[in-house]
Amino acid sequence: MADFLTDVQALRAKARTQIMKGPVTEAYRADLPRVVELLNTALATEIVCTLRYRQHHFMAKGLNSEPIAQEFLVHSNEEQGHADLLAARIAQLGGTPDLDPGRAVGRSHSEYVPAVDLQQMIRENLVAERIAIASYTEMIGWLGDGDPTTRRILEEILAREEEHADDMLTFLEADV
Repeated sequence: MADFLTDVQALRAKARTQIMKGPVTEAYRADLPRVVELLNTALATEIVCTLRYRQHHFMAKGLNSEPIAQEFLVHSNEEQGHADLLAARIAQLGGTPDLDPGRAVGRSHSEYVPAVDLQQMIRENLVAERIAIASYTEMIGWLGDGDPTTRRILEEILAREEEHADDMLTFLEADV
């Protein structure tokens, strides 16, 4: 068996003396205040996306609207799940999740666009997904190996956002 790279006694002593730092140890290499800020921006984006999809779900009308309206609801619920993951990670890192709706729209990368018809709703949601994909990709690149847990959370969310974009593109290609 290979030797452990760190002096185990020193590791144990540090764990005891820095107990109130929770999961953030000296091995954490990211800029913690900036990570919390980025996560709050992502949280705001997810809140806006949750609400936009939910509004589109209720307002989708016309022939063929039912399956699309149901997909909007599925996406809204998944965006809320993303928001919950982000808020939990912010709290785990010792930050405060900013759920203030008055500030969410200003911090969000995507926009809240209610849209008036099904085609416009699909387009607005695809635009928002593309913005989220670009934002998460940039955040993941910036994090690198500095915070592998946050990176994995963002990668998981990114994969779902790519699926959402593909769903919206499929609707557009079907010329709904």
